[in-house]
This record gives sequence, C-alpha cells and structure tokens, in this order.
Amino acid sequence: MKLLVYAVRLRALARQPATWEHLRPRSPQCPGKRCWASMKAVETKSDLLSRLCVTPRIMRPDDANVAGNVHGGTILKMIEEAGAIISTRHCNSQNGERCVAALARVERTDFLSPMCIGEVAHVSAEITYTSKHSVEVQVNVMSENILTGTKKLTNKATLWYVPLSLKNVDKVLEVPPVVYSRQEQEEEGRKRYEAQKLERMETKWRNGDIVQPVLNPEPNTVSYSQSSLIHLVGPSDCTLHGFVHGGVTMKLMDEVAGIVAARHCKTNIVTASVDAINFHDKIRKGCVITISGRMTFTSNKSMEIEVLVDADPVVDNSQKRYRAASAFFTYVSLSQEGKSLPVPQLVPETEDEKKRFEEGKGRYVQMKAKRQGRAEPQP
Repeated sequence: MKLLVYAVRLRALARQPATWEHLRPRSPQCPGKRCWASMKAVETKSDLLSRLCVTPRIMRPDDANVAGNVHGGTILKMIEEAGAIISTRHCNSQNGERCVAALARVERTDFLSPMCIGEVAHVSAEITYTSKHSVEVQVNVMSENILTGTKKLTNKATLWYVPLSLKNVDKVLEVPPVVYSRQEQEEEGRKRYEAQKLERMETKWRNGDIVQPVLNPEPNTVSYSQSSLIHLVGPSDCTLHGFVHGGVTMKLMDEVAGIVAARHCKTNIVTASVDAINFHDKIRKGCVITISGRMTFTSNKSMEIEVLVDADPVVDNSQKRYRAASAFFTYVSLSQEGKSLPVPQLVPETEDEKKRFEEGKGRYVQMKAKRQGRAEPQP
C-alpha cells in the first residue's frame, strides 16, 4: 500500500512542478526525515535533475589494460562524460543563450580500487559549487559485481567546467547560481575555487617546455622512457561543436603516461592517481596533437610522469602550435600476481631534470603527509 502511495506522488511530480518535500513519508517511523532525497526541500524536481547525474556502464574486454583490469583512461573518460552532462544541463537550466560546458581542470584523482571486466561502473556526478563563470562537479565511481551484488568505491574526482556559447565557442557565459543548504558550503566552495585558480596560473610557466628526443639513452634515465603519441583529431573525438572532448584528451594522456611507466619498469603498471589536469586551450577538429610524457620522480614504489599536450592547427596557418593541456600521473609497478614491486630509481642527468625531480619529490612528500593526516583517528 505504501508503494502505491509513493507511486501516485511520483506521478504527480511528473505532471507539475512540485517540491521534493512531497516525497516525505507520513509515518511515525521517520517523522520529519527526508528518506527519499538529501537536497533541500525547497528544491524542485528540475533543480535536482540539474544537480545530480548517474550513468551506468558495463565494462567490456576492449576496456581492459594489459594487466586485465579496466584501463585508467577509460575511467577518466567516463568521469568527464558525467561531468559534462550535468554541467551543461545546469548551465542551460535558465532562459538565455544556449551553451555547452567545456572541461577546464580536473583536480587530483585517486584510483582507490581496480575495476574488473564484467563489472558495472556507476558514475554519479553532483554540482557542488558555482562561480560566475565556472562549475565545480564532484564525481564518484562505484563498481558493481552483478553476480554477487558487491559494490565498492573505485574513484573520486573533482572537475571544473566553463560554459561556452553555441554561437561563439570563444565566449564564456555566466553560470546560473545554485542554492546551498548551508552557508559554509558556499564559503568552502569559494576557497576551492580560488585555490584551483591560483594553481592554474602557476602551471602556465611550463607552456614553453617541450620534450626533446635523445639518441641512445641510458636505462633508468628520463630520456630512456620518455614517449610521444601523435594523433589527428577527427569527428569522433569531438563534440557537436567541433572541439575535442576532455575525456578523449585524458584517455590519450593516460595511455602515454602508461607507456613511459612500462618502459621504465618493464613490468605491469597501473594508474595510482592523477594530479591536477589543466586544460589551457581548446583543441579543434583537424588539429594534430602531440601527447608527450616523461618521468619526473620515483619513490620506492611509485613514479611520477609529466604529460604535455601540444596542438598544431595544420589547416589554419593563422595559428601557431600551442600548449593545450598538462598533468602529472602517478603509477605503481605490479607483479604478475598483482602485488606491488619496487620501482627502479630514476637517474636525472641535466639540471632541468634534477630540478623537476626535486619538485616531484616535494609533491610526493606533500601528498604523503595529507594521506597520513586523513588516516589519523579524530580525537
């Protein structure tokens, strides 16, 4: 009988704008609780749909890496697709000029647990903050074994999008504001926005840096494992508006980083985490992109790889080659049984390589301290 009552109420919501407060069960077992929704009661169904997005997908053999697990780049692409859907939906939730949300930055993403072929990936996205011209999206990835029903969290990521006008993709539009249930949420979001904005500015100094090939490099050096991939951007890589999906770029970046890690270790390798990915400029259809990766730092059991993406608009003589994206990937070496192996230590040769090594060591120590801080029990 209760299910029938809920079904009638849901049907009423589909016919008219109603608040999610109407879904509150009228029973003494949970008085005053929102058992069906955690959003504010004043938000309508359309508000919730513009802020929440869940997409399932079964993992197939062509999604596998060499080790047999789901390719890290495939997961990054799914994360970006979910973020693009929800941010584009939100940015078009009010009357005005139509737009599409473009990926500007991905915060550090940790691969918490491997995902296997045959499992179902549940990618959930939620808008957590909006500034005047950007949207912050929190994405979680759960894997489900549909034979046993077991579920586990595999990935968490934070992405930033900007709305670009459909009439002129170089024009950034304003973002509709969201309603926060607590004032602290908006203040915390503003701090995250300012922090990522500062970090994006700091990465631009590397834009002139390029990866140069070296003849007959010695093993365990930067030159020995550095790798590049050249890709012609086609229609299947792009949105309907002619520029590359952020997820496509991230997958290519992960592939190159994986090649660098495998060449250095000569073992099975897996993505452990991705530091902030910054998208400096759009990549249009017809461009030739060069994705270059090089080892920057190694600890006992992990290695950091810097990946740079350069775009060359070969059909447009008016524009020169430019830096489109950059990021740091962290990989670990695994045995055939899936156990962690020691990583051969990197031998930096030039002054620039030694400088990048020390910078990578600083990032490693800083992140290790953060993880240990989170692991300490609260008093």
